[in-house]
Amino acid sequence: MLDRVFGWREEPLATQASTPVTAAKGKKPRGGIALALGGGAARGWAHIGVLKALDEYQIPISMIAGTSIGALVGGCYLAGKLPELEAFARSLTRRGLVRYLDFRIGGAGLIGGMRLSRRLTEALADTRIEDLDRPLICVATDGETGHEVWLDTGSLVLAMRASYALPGVFEPVICGGRRLMDGALVNPVPANVCRVFEQQNVMAVNLHYDLFGRAAVLRMRAEHEEAGAENAFRPVAPADDSVAAQRRKKLGLTRNMIDAFNIIQDRISRARLAGDPPDLSLQPRVRDIGLGEFFRAEEAIEIGYEATMSRMSEVERLAESHPVGMRL
Repeated sequence: MLDRVFGWREEPLATQASTPVTAAKGKKPRGGIALALGGGAARGWAHIGVLKALDEYQIPISMIAGTSIGALVGGCYLAGKLPELEAFARSLTRRGLVRYLDFRIGGAGLIGGMRLSRRLTEALADTRIEDLDRPLICVATDGETGHEVWLDTGSLVLAMRASYALPGVFEPVICGGRRLMDGALVNPVPANVCRVFEQQNVMAVNLHYDLFGRAAVLRMRAEHEEAGAENAFRPVAPADDSVAAQRRKKLGLTRNMIDAFNIIQDRISRARLAGDPPDLSLQPRVRDIGLGEFFRAEEAIEIGYEATMSRMSEVERLAESHPVGMRL
């Protein structure tokens, strides 16, 4: 989500984005927990709270696989720049957010990007993924083929930008001859990536779990609203009167796009996590934070922190289980 928000420049990776992944050069899996940080735009600030809680309890993190803002937060964490990212996130306000946006008419995206502080940009400009002390995988989507792309070497900044390039909002990133877009289109919560890297203890952070009533099914009569709106719906599940539900009732192109993207991420997450579930899944309750409400970072970070602390006993047991090399 943040592009020139960061003032970043595009530059090609040294390796093709489609090159098969082979555990980040010279780095063998370590003990601890492998994190799969999911997408969620502004809700993703909750990842900062999760990581702060894990650090507070000295939970070792063996690798991070991130999609969209999960790649951004995870990349900054492994690069040692999480405090700077947190400071930037907390500095955003509803009114001040506008000056960070670079609106474009007729381009490949509505927003060219946002600008992070120059200090953070300069600090990460020359950082390579393979130089991090632990593996990082940024998940993106090939805009032409629909292939899932794992960026595991090359420019850290470029990989993070590709992972959060939400179609219609942020411009795609040209990398290795491919047009890369938001990884949440194909893999919203990349727990399976950690498995490919032979990680035995995988914890996923899913920011979409409680958004849509656990995939409830509704029966309804096909009638115009004027012909009896009070009888149009016959819900199987209880009505949702939350703030988020009321917001979803508002019409408009932007709202429809956001709702559609939320639904897609939710359904894909359920299907993929069911087929290859993590050992532990955190679901911070961030449903009331809108995708574009980046100014609510303080709230999101606290929610992520509290969600992790509430299950810290489980996290500690997971981190201590199945030592590296033990085959079950």
